[in-house]
Amino acid sequence: MAHPLEELDYQKTPLGELVLRRRRSPSVPDDWVYEVTLDHEMLMSSTVNVSERALATLAFEAMDSPPRDVLVGGLGLGYTAVAALEPPSVRRLVVVELLAPVIAWHRNRLVPMAVRLIDDPRCSLVEGDFFSLWTSRSDRRRYDAILLDIDHSPESLLDARHARFYSVAGLQALAESLRPGGVFALWSAWEPPAEFLDAMTAVFASVQSHEVPFFNPHVNEPDTNWVLAAILPREPAQ
Repeated sequence: MAHPLEELDYQKTPLGELVLRRRRSPSVPDDWVYEVTLDHEMLMSSTVNVSERALATLAFEAMDSPPRDVLVGGLGLGYTAVAALEPPSVRRLVVVELLAPVIAWHRNRLVPMAVRLIDDPRCSLVEGDFFSLWTSRSDRRRYDAILLDIDHSPESLLDARHARFYSVAGLQALAESLRPGGVFALWSAWEPPAEFLDAMTAVFASVQSHEVPFFNPHVNEPDTNWVLAAILPREPAQ
């Protein structure tokens, strides 16, 4: 009989102690539950991924034309990246992940979505800091969609240094890496504050705020996350 809880990896990282584990749960009796904790706090679970998938689907639905080149900030357990590969129009997906162990989980096929990402030639996993990409002009206006799922929300950050990104200046820098008509979409555990919505509206032509409901089997009750999808105008404003 399999152990009810297995620690698959433990690493000390710049953000804290990172653990990948899998366990059997009465609420999900037919499958393993994969979980990631950071400094002993739950970061993500394989059984709660509706909003992570919705980050990609809602972003693409907001676009006038099918996405071709997509950038994802944050790999995690891979659910956003897998959803981003579903449209046949996608020819290139770049996933930027700060923590090398997270990339190794996928390359070593320790997590359920790994096969779908590693075996798809359109997908590249890149170790790097998503929030530092916008300091260089060498990677500008190359993407039709940029999807971000790293922090808990624009107010609840994994690293205080990320705060600069969630400003008008930070969003403007990111927007320069989108093609005209491109979309930037953000996952948030909670409804984003009005101040951040104002910053998004100052940079993008339109901003859609989506409440994403789902059922959480571990607490046996409904839950909610949020996705923001912001569109650049087709032509630069005069």
